[in-house]
Amino acid sequence: MRPMNRRNALVAVSSAAAMVIAPGLGHPAFAGALPLVRISRDESCGCCKLWADHLATSGFPVEIIDRTDLRTLKAKLGVPSDLVSCHTAEVAGYVVEGHVPASAIKKLLDTKQVATGLSVPRMPIGSPGMESGDPASWRAYEVIMFGPSGRQVYARYRGLEVV
Repeated sequence: MRPMNRRNALVAVSSAAAMVIAPGLGHPAFAGALPLVRISRDESCGCCKLWADHLATSGFPVEIIDRTDLRTLKAKLGVPSDLVSCHTAEVAGYVVEGHVPASAIKKLLDTKQVATGLSVPRMPIGSPGMESGDPASWRAYEVIMFGPSGRQVYARYRGLEVV
């Protein structure tokens, strides 16, 4: 057994820290890790994959499920018909409908709002996964929080920037 000196102590601490790294993920496996986002979509929709890429780039683990019964799923999860979009996701007990920015999802998870979830209705140009054309022409869009107690504007964005 080696005597504990500064060098040995640093080696021990580094080794302990290395054991906390999740294999292959490159980030610490601690309680602050982001939860899995399960995205249900029609397999022919390309923008859903682009939105999934946005979430993955923002640190979320993502699973994409191709489905043919999206209307049934949306109804089962409580998505109001006027807030629907092309895909529906589930994360940590919340529903995320449409092209919601990762930062809004992170804020929802951090603040633990009492809600069913968030929606960006329809498919606004400039929202994550819908970035096409000249960014100067993108309009602001709203992220709506909805649930049993009603709905409210949770945030406004233009592209990925809060406005």
